[in-house]
Amino acid sequence: MYYNIYFEKKQKNGIIVIAKEVNMKNEIELKIIALIDKIRPFLISDGGNLEYIKFEEGIVYVRLTGACKDCSMIDITLKDGIEEMIVNEIPEVKEVRNID
Repeated sequence: MYYNIYFEKKQKNGIIVIAKEVNMKNEIELKIIALIDKIRPFLISDGGNLEYIKFEEGIVYVRLTGACKDCSMIDITLKDGIEEMIVNEIPEVKEVRNID
Protein backbone atom coordinates (compact mmCIF):
# COMPACT_ATOMS: atom_id res chain seq x y z
CA MET A 1 0.00 0.00 0.00
CA TYR A 2 1.22 3.49 -0.82
CA TYR A 3 0.69 6.50 1.42
CA ASN A 4 0.61 10.19 0.64
CA ILE A 5 0.49 12.30 3.76
CA TYR A 6 -0.60 15.92 3.71
CA PHE A 7 -0.24 18.31 6.62
CA GLU A 8 -2.34 21.44 6.89
CA LYS A 9 -2.20 24.23 9.47
CA LYS A 10 -5.62 25.34 10.71
CA GLN A 11 -6.56 27.84 13.34
CA LYS A 12 -9.45 27.06 15.70
CA ASN A 13 -10.37 29.41 18.51
CA GLY A 14 -6.92 30.98 18.46
CA ILE A 15 -5.15 27.59 18.60
CA ILE A 16 -3.12 26.34 15.64
CA VAL A 17 -3.97 22.75 14.82
CA ILE A 18 -1.95 20.57 12.48
CA ALA A 19 -4.34 18.36 10.56
CA LYS A 20 -3.04 15.24 8.89
CA GLU A 21 -4.82 13.70 5.93
CA VAL A 22 -3.62 10.30 4.75
CA ASN A 23 -4.41 9.38 1.19
CA MET A 24 -3.85 5.65 0.73
CA LYS A 25 -3.66 4.22 -2.74
CA ASN A 26 -3.15 0.51 -3.20
CA GLU A 27 -1.68 -1.18 -6.24
CA ILE A 28 -5.07 -1.64 -7.94
CA GLU A 29 -5.82 2.07 -7.66
CA LEU A 30 -2.40 2.93 -9.04
CA LYS A 31 -3.05 0.66 -12.05
CA ILE A 32 -6.47 2.27 -12.57
CA ILE A 33 -4.97 5.75 -12.44
CA ALA A 34 -2.24 4.74 -14.90
CA LEU A 35 -4.86 3.46 -17.37
CA ILE A 36 -6.96 6.59 -16.97
CA ASP A 37 -3.85 8.66 -17.69
CA LYS A 38 -3.49 6.73 -20.98
CA ILE A 39 -7.15 7.38 -21.92
CA ARG A 40 -7.26 11.07 -20.97
CA PRO A 41 -5.35 12.49 -23.98
CA PHE A 42 -7.97 11.08 -26.36
CA LEU A 43 -10.80 12.69 -24.39
CA ILE A 44 -8.88 15.97 -24.02
CA SER A 45 -8.34 16.13 -27.79
CA ASP A 46 -12.15 16.18 -28.18
CA GLY A 47 -12.64 18.81 -25.47
CA GLY A 48 -13.44 16.42 -22.61
CA ASN A 49 -11.61 14.99 -19.66
CA LEU A 50 -11.72 12.13 -17.17
CA GLU A 51 -11.14 12.39 -13.42
CA TYR A 52 -10.54 9.41 -11.12
CA ILE A 53 -12.69 9.60 -7.98
CA LYS A 54 -12.33 6.28 -6.13
CA PHE A 55 -12.26 2.47 -6.31
CA GLU A 56 -14.69 0.69 -4.03
CA GLU A 57 -16.00 -2.90 -3.98
CA GLY A 58 -14.96 -3.62 -7.56
CA ILE A 59 -16.39 -0.38 -8.95
CA VAL A 60 -14.31 2.48 -10.32
CA TYR A 61 -15.96 5.88 -9.90
CA VAL A 62 -14.93 8.56 -12.38
CA ARG A 63 -16.16 11.97 -13.46
CA LEU A 64 -16.39 12.82 -17.15
CA THR A 65 -16.03 16.57 -17.63
CA GLY A 66 -15.82 19.19 -20.34
CA ALA A 67 -17.40 18.22 -23.66
CA CYS A 68 -17.84 14.64 -22.40
CA LYS A 69 -20.21 15.79 -19.65
CA ASP A 70 -22.95 16.86 -22.06
CA CYS A 71 -22.16 14.52 -24.96
CA SER A 72 -24.93 12.24 -26.20
CA MET A 73 -22.35 9.45 -26.55
CA ILE A 74 -21.29 9.55 -22.88
CA ASP A 75 -22.68 6.08 -22.07
CA ILE A 76 -20.97 4.49 -25.07
CA THR A 77 -17.67 6.22 -24.23
CA LEU A 78 -17.95 5.09 -20.63
CA LYS A 79 -19.06 1.47 -21.11
CA ASP A 80 -17.62 0.47 -24.50
CA GLY A 81 -14.41 2.44 -24.19
CA ILE A 82 -13.26 3.30 -20.70
CA GLU A 83 -14.88 0.42 -18.80
CA GLU A 84 -13.90 -2.20 -21.35
CA MET A 85 -10.26 -1.14 -21.27
CA ILE A 86 -10.04 -1.02 -17.47
CA VAL A 87 -11.94 -4.28 -16.86
CA ASN A 88 -9.82 -6.13 -19.43
CA GLU A 89 -6.58 -4.92 -17.85
CA ILE A 90 -7.52 -5.15 -14.18
CA PRO A 91 -9.58 -8.23 -13.21
CA GLU A 92 -10.51 -6.79 -9.80
CA VAL A 93 -12.58 -4.11 -11.56
CA LYS A 94 -16.12 -5.17 -12.39
CA GLU A 95 -17.66 -1.86 -13.47
CA VAL A 96 -16.94 1.82 -14.12
CA ARG A 97 -19.50 4.45 -13.10
CA ASN A 98 -19.66 8.15 -13.89
CA ILE A 99 -20.44 10.51 -11.01
CA ASP A 100 -22.08 13.79 -12.00
